[in-house]
Parts: sequence; C-alpha cells; structure tokens
Amino acid sequence: MIEEHISTGRLALNVKYSFNGKPVVLFLHFSGGNLHMWEGILPQFQQEFSVIAPDLRGHGRSDKPQAGYHIDEMAEDVHLLLQQLGIRECHVVGSSMGAEVGLSLAAAHPGLVKSLVCEGALHNEFGEYGIFQGNAEDIERRQAEIRGELAEREERVFAEAEEYIAEMRAELTAEGLWNEYFSAFYEHSLQPLPDGSYTYCYRNHVRNEYIEQYWELAFEDYYQRLTCPVLFLPSEDEWNNPAVRSSLDSFAAMVNSSEIKRIPGSIHAYVWMQLPQQAGQAVKDFLAEQL
Repeated sequence: MIEEHISTGRLALNVKYSFNGKPVVLFLHFSGGNLHMWEGILPQFQQEFSVIAPDLRGHGRSDKPQAGYHIDEMAEDVHLLLQQLGIRECHVVGSSMGAEVGLSLAAAHPGLVKSLVCEGALHNEFGEYGIFQGNAEDIERRQAEIRGELAEREERVFAEAEEYIAEMRAELTAEGLWNEYFSAFYEHSLQPLPDGSYTYCYRNHVRNEYIEQYWELAFEDYYQRLTCPVLFLPSEDEWNNPAVRSSLDSFAAMVNSSEIKRIPGSIHAYVWMQLPQQAGQAVKDFLAEQL
C-alpha cells in the first residue's frame, strides 16, 4: 500500500491507499484516532476492493489547522481528497467520529457514497434523539462541566515514544485487550516535538472544537437526506442502552434501506482492533449485498 501526504487544495491529508480497479472502500477513523487503527481490517479487503484510509483533519500525520472541526468541514476534506484521487463513487466505513463524517459526506454527495457503515452516529448528545436527558438549564450546566474538563486536559509530553506505548500496553493488557493492532495504532498516536520529545497527535484545540460542534449536531437531519443503504454497528454497551437503542431504531427507520448488526462483546471504536475478523466480516457481508 502507498502512504503519502495529498493536498486537497486547502490542507494536506496523510493517506494510505491501494487501487486495483475494484470497488472502492473508504475507511474513516474515530476521534483521536489515526489510519493505523485499520491494520487488522485493510488486509481483509485488499483483494476484493480498492481501499483508502486517511488521517482526518487534525489527526495522525495530517495538517492540524486551528479551526474547521465540524463534521461537515471534515467531510468536505474527504470529498476533495477523493477528487484528487479520481474516485467517483465509494463505500464508506466509519468509526465513531468517522461515521459522523461519512454520514455528512453521504448526505452532501449522494451520488458519491454507494453504502455507509456507521459504527457511530447512533444518537445525538442533547435534544431529540439525545442520550442526555434534561431541560435547557441542565444541558447548559452539563456543557459547562465538560468545558471545564477539557480546559484541564494536559497535553502530556514523553521523553520517549515507548514511555507512552508502555502505559497503554499495561492499561489494555489489564483489560485483556492488547494485541498487535492496538500496538500499531498507539505507535502512531504521538508526534515529535522540536526538542525530540513526543506528545499526542490529537491536540487540545482539535478535540475542543470538535466536541463543541458535536453538541449541536442533529443526526436526523443527515439520515433523512440519505439515498444509500446503511449498516449500523452498535457496540455491546450501546446495544444494551435503552436511550441509544431508541435513537438507533429511529435513525434506521429514516433511511430507505438499513440493517443493524451487533458484534457480541464489541467495544465502541475499539472493535476494529479488538475483534478485527468479526468486524471486517460484518462489513464484507454487508457489501456483498450491495454489489
């Protein structure tokens, strides 16, 4: 596969891709993620599909401008990237924030997106179809609490990349999750600083603006504009949450063709590294129905 920086005309995105003349599948990572989360997934698709996996704006090795972290802005980045690559149509697989970006892309460019896998965008945060229940004052209070938490978030600095990787290895090993795919992901989750130390690729200004914009999203406005089939992949916790299930059922009813599939034991966003064979097969089964 090729990995390179590609200019969209307004910023450069780091992208990994492989073209073989077969249908294109675009993989979009979660918030705070990078394209290496797909290490256990891409090999499953490379024979039957052309594949594209970018680092989204503000993530991984892509440019990190001070603003532009609404999902519509990130979706337009992806649209421009696909134009640069000469892609006229594709299937989209999105994880968490990546599902939101894919949803925006599909709503804005219905002729471009032939099908959409949403492991995310299953509920709003506030308001109708939201998981936070409360009046306007309650919502304002909760948002203020989150802003306070974000303001206190430290951009940690590590003398060596292995220091950070060792932390994550110990944490995920204790949870029974660590494997080669988590290792590949976390090895690419840091960026070097001028003095030779390392910090997170997911900088505070990116996280803060994305979350502020996320609060205002009403995903029903996007689903009602879709023309493509959708596969929803709720995690185990989401499946067992009555508020999420209610929202998910409502969103599924808004599209002409939808399917809901639960992968037992799956963890939101992590499932692609946690259970790559099961997650990949669920997507391949769905795509087989579309082709």
